[in-house]
Amino acid sequence: MKNPNDGFIKGRLRSIKFAVKGMWLLLTTEDSIKAQTFIGLLSTLMGFYFSISTTEWMIQLLTIGLVLVAEALNTAVEKVADFIHPDYHKKIGFIKDIAAGAPAFAALIALIIASIIYVPKIIAIF
Repeated sequence: MKNPNDGFIKGRLRSIKFAVKGMWLLLTTEDSIKAQTFIGLLSTLMGFYFSISTTEWMIQLLTIGLVLVAEALNTAVEKVADFIHPDYHKKIGFIKDIAAGAPAFAALIALIIASIIYVPKIIAIF
């Protein structure tokens, strides 16, 4: 909630505090974010191992970010839906299924990008 007494800088610092708190809550409470973070870290280690190019790093990091953002937004939608209607409801289920599609799309694209980057490097080893 915005505090009317906060100046621009103080307001931005409060926003950063809330963002970091949100990231921490996601990383410590949501299994899907934990799994995607682990995969992102594994991909990062692979990037160092295979000495990927600067362009490949940029694409990989953007892709990891895309997946994590999609997972976070999906979690937010699910939490709001559960808060509004805790019992099963067909329309809420539909909304949650659509929200779950976003990280699924992001993960699929991430797998395709990882394949483009790493399959040729792995094949070159053999």
